[in-house]
Amino acid sequence: MAINVGWVPYLSCEPIYFDMERRGLNLISLVPSTITAAAQKGQIDAAPFPIVDCAQMEGEFNYMTGFCIATISSAGSVVLNSTLPIQEMSGVRIGVSEEAATAPKLLQVLLTQKYQVEPATYVSPQESTEALLHIGNQGLRYRRGMRGFAHRYDLGSEWHDWTGLPFVFSRWMVRKDLEPSQAAIIEDALYVGVQDWSDGLFHLSESKDNLRMHPQEMLTYTQGIRYFMGVPEQKGLELFLQRLEQL
Repeated sequence: MAINVGWVPYLSCEPIYFDMERRGLNLISLVPSTITAAAQKGQIDAAPFPIVDCAQMEGEFNYMTGFCIATISSAGSVVLNSTLPIQEMSGVRIGVSEEAATAPKLLQVLLTQKYQVEPATYVSPQESTEALLHIGNQGLRYRRGMRGFAHRYDLGSEWHDWTGLPFVFSRWMVRKDLEPSQAAIIEDALYVGVQDWSDGLFHLSESKDNLRMHPQEMLTYTQGIRYFMGVPEQKGLELFLQRLEQL
């Protein structure tokens, strides 16, 4: 029986997936906003679940040790571009990437609790807006800003400057009824990816011409990502969940 793993097709995740196909794992392409629904339908056995969805999945899924996707001090690929300074965004319309799950909640926490501003509404990025939130590879394309939007904010940096802590976007979870030997295959593949990510990045990743990133930029970007929960990541996660409850 095939083991189905949710594959997030972002540069930030490539290092932890490169050894999975070799092991016979079936990778199913999913953006963060679709992972939980796919799991609920029984379509995947493991994936990096958005932090905002993890609690509701604890009945059917277990955490895979401490594997996560977290940023140290800046996200690089979770970017808000705005026509106004962030302190003046009360009443504006913000377009939010339809791929995002955790990032919109982080943005809400930052706006309402760090800057004390209340946007009018969050809408589709296709609508007319004063600000746009992008994540993943799309966020990387706009990492230096967008034409017509004078201000750019990295949400990972905004969180770190405010709290001094990393931000955890997702945690790996595995279905409870998966055979232990199958879960071990996934876990071992993750360990290999975390240990050998730089080799995987340079030798096995596809061209990133669409992101306008050369190899050194890719290396610098991925060095800013943590794939395993340490004490700072746990503290950052707990603080975010507390802030989230206050929304």
